[in-house]
Amino acid sequence: MANPKIKSSLPAPKTALATARRKPSFRCVYPKTEIDEIFRRFSIQRPEPKGELEHVNPFTLLVAVALSAQATDVGVNKATRGLFAIADTPQKMLDLGEDRIREHIRTIGLYRNKAKNVVALSAKLISDFGGEVPQTREELVTLPGVGRKTANVVLSMAFGHSTMAVDTHIFRIGNRIRLAPGKTPDEVEQRLMKVIPDHYLYHAHHWLILHGRYVCKARRPECEHCIIADLCRSPEKSCDIPAPLVPLPPQFVGE
Repeated sequence: MANPKIKSSLPAPKTALATARRKPSFRCVYPKTEIDEIFRRFSIQRPEPKGELEHVNPFTLLVAVALSAQATDVGVNKATRGLFAIADTPQKMLDLGEDRIREHIRTIGLYRNKAKNVVALSAKLISDFGGEVPQTREELVTLPGVGRKTANVVLSMAFGHSTMAVDTHIFRIGNRIRLAPGKTPDEVEQRLMKVIPDHYLYHAHHWLILHGRYVCKARRPECEHCIIADLCRSPEKSCDIPAPLVPLPPQFVGE
C-alpha cells in the first residue's frame, strides 16, 4: 500500500524575482548624463530661482521658515508682513511679547506653539549668539522650533551654502521620479546631495521645490507642463513629450 502524501505546513519558497518585486528600490535610476540634463533644463527655465518667503534679514528669514511648518508660504507672508514691520530683530521680537506675536500669526497653523518658539529662539539668539543668526547647522538646530530643514533653508538663502532642505515637495519628487528615493527626508537629502552635480547644487533646492509646487503636484502631476517629461521615469507620468524649454519670469507669491 502506497504511503499517503504528507502536505507540508511550510509555505512554498518565494522566488528571487517575487522577492525582488516586493522590495522597493532606494537608488537613483538615472545615469549621470541624464541627471546633468535634468538640472541643465531647470537652470534654463529658472536661471535665478528665489525662495517665496518674504524676509528682510537672516533673522526674519529664520522666523518665517520656522513659521512655515504645516503652512503655505502665501499664508506665512500675509501673517509676517505686519509682524516684521515692527519686529525685525530678536530684541524687538522679545519686546513685542508672545501675546502680540500670537495675534499677528493666528491665521497660521499651530500658531500658539509657534509664537512661544519665536520668543524662545529670539531669547536664545541674544543670550548665546549676540543677537546674530548663527551660520552653522549644528548651532541653528539648538534654537527652539528649528530643525534640520529650517536650518538648511537659512544656511542656503541667508549665507549662500549649498544645502538641500527636504520639504514635502522635494520628498515627493525624490521618490516619485526615483531621483533620490528614501523612506525619510534625511535619506532623500543624503541621496540628492550625492547625485546632483556640484555646479547645480546651490540652486537645486529651489528648482525642485518650485517644480513640485507648480508642475509635479501631489494629487496629479501636470506632465504636459513638465520640461523633463521625456527623461522622467515615474510610473505616474502621463506624457513623454517635454514642455517647451523657455526661461520663466520670476515666480510671484499670491496676495
